[in-house]
Amino acid sequence: MAQPTVEGFREVRVRTEALAAPLSAEDQVVQSMPDCSPTKWHRAHTTWFFETFVLVPHVAGYQLVEPAYAYLFNSYYVTIGPRHTRTERGMITRPGGAEVAEYRRRVDDAVLDLLAGAGGDDPVVTTLVELGLHHEEQHQELLLMDAKHLLAQSPLLPAYDPDLAGPSTGDPGPDRWVDHPGGVVEIGHGGRGFAYDNESPRHEVLLAPFELADRTVTCGEWRSFVDDGGYRRPELWLSDGFATVTELGWEAPAYWHRDGAGWQVFTLGGLRPLAPHEPVVHISYYEADAYARWAGLRLPTEAEWETVTAPLAAEAVPGGFLDPSVLHPRPAGPALGGPPRQLLGEVWEWTASPYVAYPGFRPAAGAVGEYNGKFMVNQHVLRGGSCVTPLGHARPTYRNFFPPAARWAFAGLRLARDPDGVGVRAPAPTN
Repeated sequence: MAQPTVEGFREVRVRTEALAAPLSAEDQVVQSMPDCSPTKWHRAHTTWFFETFVLVPHVAGYQLVEPAYAYLFNSYYVTIGPRHTRTERGMITRPGGAEVAEYRRRVDDAVLDLLAGAGGDDPVVTTLVELGLHHEEQHQELLLMDAKHLLAQSPLLPAYDPDLAGPSTGDPGPDRWVDHPGGVVEIGHGGRGFAYDNESPRHEVLLAPFELADRTVTCGEWRSFVDDGGYRRPELWLSDGFATVTELGWEAPAYWHRDGAGWQVFTLGGLRPLAPHEPVVHISYYEADAYARWAGLRLPTEAEWETVTAPLAAEAVPGGFLDPSVLHPRPAGPALGGPPRQLLGEVWEWTASPYVAYPGFRPAAGAVGEYNGKFMVNQHVLRGGSCVTPLGHARPTYRNFFPPAARWAFAGLRLARDPDGVGVRAPAPTN
């Protein structure tokens, strides 16, 4: 968990630089699609966040390192001022990587001085630093997502780190089902510890009885969907989803490459044979929804997911989060009769829930209130965290969100069903 202390601040800031280190100067400039940002931009933007929201308001006489950075490295904070166009971030070759490193150093020194002095006892300052650290942890995940997408554009398919751990082989076994009686439940953050504003307020939800799979869907299971023509059957897809599949020519998850009759998968460690027991990853909401329909099942709602996860989170086996030696989802391991597996970590899990405000939601005051609320349209909620999410950054109430066609996130799925006999996949058509 990112802590607003001198030590906590150093830890998070050093981690960002360590994650960027395997990338060349050229790697760090390029923007591979509009939704991605260059690594250099992530490093500078997270620094701008601390300079803008912590140093400028709380250090008397503070002078900006470079006033132009306020334009180049603002993301979407409209109330702060004008911003460079998001889709053109990859056109900015200057400042260079060394200048960004110096920017980070100077801002770090100023924040550390503030925390070591009176600012360390000021709850307004420490609250903003804590938000900035969690914000930077989000960008650490984005940095890896965006770097993977960038490297995948090269016909050489270069590895981010060729020494990453190889494919995992453990067999998770078949699904078990965890039943819940339904009823009136409470979800949302309870006010203890850090949370984003979109996780509140805590509120009641009425649930019908349901069952939740105890692990995520695997690559081997997804390959059965592919082999059964799942990407060519419009009856399985939402209309917008099938239009997207047709327009973009999808025939498998992102980063899958045909290898004769089989498949290989591009990872941050390079191209590898498909590992059937690993969780499937880099799928869109449209694909997750189509797979669930093909399986005769459905996606859980975010309320169902949280209701099962929250009381069991403390029992979850540690692991499954950001490990620089792995950076890829690992199999669930055998079921031992304990709590559901992989509830937190390995892959973000698509839910059936659109990203909307909870009843009574109010965004945080000031410019930082632009952080989550303004995106509550045309997005779906994901839960749980992934193999590139920093340890302690995810929690049962955390609401991640992406557009339904997005696939560059480390996203997979867990299935749900109703306790009425539904849950056995119907025979596939033979045509």
